Amino acid sequence: MKSRCWFLFLACSIMVLPSFGQSLTTSWRGPDGNGIYPGKQLLKKWPEAGPQLSWTFDNLGIGYSSPAIVGNQIFLTGMEGKTGYVYALSKDGKLLWKSPYGEEFSTSYPGSRSSPSVTEELLYILSGQGRLVCMHTVSGKIRWSRDLFRDFDGRNIQWGITETVVVDGDRVYCTPGGKQNNLIALNRFEGTLIWSSPGKGDISAHCTPALIQLPTRKLLVTMTANNILGVDADNGKLLWSHPQTNRYSIHANTPIYHQGAVYCFSGYGKGGVKLDLNADGSKITKAWYNKTLNSRIGGAVLVDGYIYGSGDSNREWQCIDWKTGDQKYTTREIGNGVIIYADGLQYWYSDRGELALVKAHPDRFEIISQTRVTLGSGQHWAHPVIGDGHLYVRHGNTLIAYKIS
Repeated sequence: MKSRCWFLFLACSIMVLPSFGQSLTTSWRGPDGNGIYPGKQLLKKWPEAGPQLSWTFDNLGIGYSSPAIVGNQIFLTGMEGKTGYVYALSKDGKLLWKSPYGEEFSTSYPGSRSSPSVTEELLYILSGQGRLVCMHTVSGKIRWSRDLFRDFDGRNIQWGITETVVVDGDRVYCTPGGKQNNLIALNRFEGTLIWSSPGKGDISAHCTPALIQLPTRKLLVTMTANNILGVDADNGKLLWSHPQTNRYSIHANTPIYHQGAVYCFSGYGKGGVKLDLNADGSKITKAWYNKTLNSRIGGAVLVDGYIYGSGDSNREWQCIDWKTGDQKYTTREIGNGVIIYADGLQYWYSDRGELALVKAHPDRFEIISQTRVTLGSGQHWAHPVIGDGHLYVRHGNTLIAYKIS
């Protein structure tokens, strides 16, 4: 089971944070959803023992989510017993409040999956059992909730719903995976349905969608069990689809958008495809397909015309040319895992607990500094987050704040 599941799905749902400063809205994998954080004046080399430890919080329960940071608060999820909780922490790691949001996924790889999405005074969390909850950020009081299975003919999947919902304007977007209500948009203040799309009728696939602003429309791009979907975010109309399948119908990585094209990639040997969009996003043309970068949950980053990430079955860190899809070079210096980027450097967090600061050159990787995460428990699957001069790493029941500025 472990070889089949390396927490395949978590990459997508462990949503990450906002940017530095007093941002009022969070998004999955940074402010643009692409794993790139806007921090400046960060350390170019760590001390020999690793970056300085500012603080830890050791009572998060069981889970794999990453922090969402808004203003002076840090929000995470965890499971105690079979109940999922949102934890609100101060910037110095003190518990402000915790509030239950419902039953969590407690069977295979038990624990909370999704991370909170936060906009101003409201927080949104989707449980592994399909309950979408809106809370107040000051108190944790529930404002509204919806059951995606009961209310929208959704269906749970092998390792539990893991998507982190996307919030934009007055809407929250998510993927019940039902035959009729495949993707939906709800009013974020009341939880009422704005639109529903049947998509292709696939079950969901742990994918947090990419919301792309084009000149004439907002485009929602996500992956379900067998297809990549392009949906008009205004009305839910399915504009196009492209087949994307693998052995377990797991597509946990959020698509990457750049200059009129989207890159969608999956694990279990599948790899990724680059799809060129026409001007209004209503049509696609396949540009290339690459099988080698088959990340299961670790995401990827696009920097200066190259895609960086680690494989799944081949377990290599790779560099892929954005224009051609050609693999430029690989390394196995540390285990495969999650990648994020800030201030000219990459941050790698392997499934073996290795944490590395990396410079990517046009022809090679250069590991500048390296340490190991020894605090916490369980699998090293949560996506790190950078904010306010700190690198936040969640490992099981522990959140670790490293000072990197």
